[in-house]
Amino acid sequence: MAIFQLWFLLIWRMMNYRSPTLKNCAPFFPEKEANDMFLFMIRFLICNIYLCGVIGILFLLKHICRKTLPPRRQYQIWLLFLCLLAVPFLPFSLKGIWEWVPTMGNSFLFSKTTAVPTSNIGETKDFALNFANDFAVSVNQDSDSFLGWFLASIWLCGMIITAIKLCRSYLHLRTLETSALPVQNDNVRQLFVSCLQECGITKEIPIFSTAFLRTPILVGVWKPRIYIPISIMNDSSEEDLRLIMMHELAHEKHKDNLVNHFINLAGIVYWFHPFVGFAFKEMRSIQEIACDEAVLEMLDMPQHLEYGNTLLRFAERNALETFPAAASLINSKKQMKRRILHIVQYEMPTKKKQRKSICILICTALFLWGISPAFSIYGAEQDQYDWNTTSQNITSVDLSTYFGDDEGSFVLYDLEEDAWQIYNMEQAEKRISPDSTYKIYDALFALEEGIITPDHSFMAWDGQENPFSAWNADQTLSSAMASSVNWYFQTLDAQLGSDCLAAYFQKIGYGNGDVTGDISSYWMESSLKISPIEQVELLTKLYQNEFDFAPENIEAVKEAIQLSASSDTALYGKTGTGRVNGEDINGWFVGSVEDGQHTYVFACNIQSDENATGSRASEIALSILADQHILP
Repeated sequence: MAIFQLWFLLIWRMMNYRSPTLKNCAPFFPEKEANDMFLFMIRFLICNIYLCGVIGILFLLKHICRKTLPPRRQYQIWLLFLCLLAVPFLPFSLKGIWEWVPTMGNSFLFSKTTAVPTSNIGETKDFALNFANDFAVSVNQDSDSFLGWFLASIWLCGMIITAIKLCRSYLHLRTLETSALPVQNDNVRQLFVSCLQECGITKEIPIFSTAFLRTPILVGVWKPRIYIPISIMNDSSEEDLRLIMMHELAHEKHKDNLVNHFINLAGIVYWFHPFVGFAFKEMRSIQEIACDEAVLEMLDMPQHLEYGNTLLRFAERNALETFPAAASLINSKKQMKRRILHIVQYEMPTKKKQRKSICILICTALFLWGISPAFSIYGAEQDQYDWNTTSQNITSVDLSTYFGDDEGSFVLYDLEEDAWQIYNMEQAEKRISPDSTYKIYDALFALEEGIITPDHSFMAWDGQENPFSAWNADQTLSSAMASSVNWYFQTLDAQLGSDCLAAYFQKIGYGNGDVTGDISSYWMESSLKISPIEQVELLTKLYQNEFDFAPENIEAVKEAIQLSASSDTALYGKTGTGRVNGEDINGWFVGSVEDGQHTYVFACNIQSDENATGSRASEIALSILADQHILP
């Protein structure tokens, strides 16, 4: 049963949900996975709130365009909605229509080169005589674990119960199928062949009779079969039987059974959502009316009334019976009334009306496509930077030999040549916590606000013991930057305040600009995130002072992150390490190289479940820069 295979794939996808910084965690769901589950459930619940608005818009559209949209177009709009329900579980991030066009074809624009490490890393490290120390404080991410698993448990229990009910229906249907026999009546068989030809169906479809059904049904997707109660074949006229067969064949022609399987799957996942359930009920109703319309299009006008009378006679003589896995002739009395009214009022749509309905369908598709990124849980999880590459000179380079088993990216920008070299574009566009690299801009904001000045950046140590001896001393901007002294920059943040920080981050376009985390740790594997490409873009703008900050403040920051200098080359850089629950999972090294003729800006990031440090990122970056003869 394909429906249950898809359901188990969905469960596997949810159980393997990972956030970008915690994706390499071990199995069996320790604390970090529990926190991820909480984030997944919160984002999924937000998606379901959005769905309420989408369903309301679709019903409003149906009401406004009720005279323009035929049932088949209404049904196709609901099919688009069914596709939208799958978006939260897609293993990739979607882009809206306005985001897709500018980046279409970028993969064909990038030239590719391969680089192999050849330099001596020891020599490169010797060049960075004043290399910044890599100090990091571990943060814990075990909050909300109980709530996350509590919500997930309720959801999973509901899915299991709903799946069991659906499974019982499938098993009941399977029992009925095994008791059925191929139709032996030659007249009925000839009539069925005639109906196949009339419906334009060339594939062979078997027809069975059974005494255990009260309504005709179409079963199967790849191998469709029609089951007709023996009582109908015995008591119905040839014309009634013909119209009943045409109705079931119309379901097959439009692959309604396949759609029903996906409705059942979505019904399992969204069992708790009353508006989605109401939408599915409307969708099944429109499916039957659209099927009636397909039959009416094959009949002459005088036969339309006869088709309606056939449905009425059948409904009077036969009890209602429904199978979620099959397309049946009759579902409910209320639906029957609605179908009869449509048959009575049916008119062949004019070409003008058809064109209008197609335009409405296209506009609806574009609308749903446009809002689909809001439903992409993977997109929220990964938080990709939407980089417009159409006007960029980009070379994709293979630097995998430098990174080994670590997952990461390297971005290099040559200001004079206006040229980019990028390893691992997907990772280079992924926003992740900046950790201590944010201190470059934190210092700049404090300088701009006058909290410190280039000449007076002294801050006295309060005597409180810190995990690193270099932190247990009075600091200046240069010493605090070199030793990555957290308390120095946390003091600057406290004086700046969250509102001021948010305003500055928005001004310079720093990643997601989210400082809603704790004021003392929003940059440490918390709310603030930035991609390697954005790191390079910001450093480039800082170098060119596109922010219109005081030149002396920019120069003070550059001096604070200067790592080494020779007669013709200067290296600037800042490391950052993300440590979660005692494990180093995120390593940064960002900076620039000036050699008198060229200015190169770079960012290197590595991610792993352990030993992903700023020091490791700096070793990789320095090796690459040396092998490309950017560093001596």
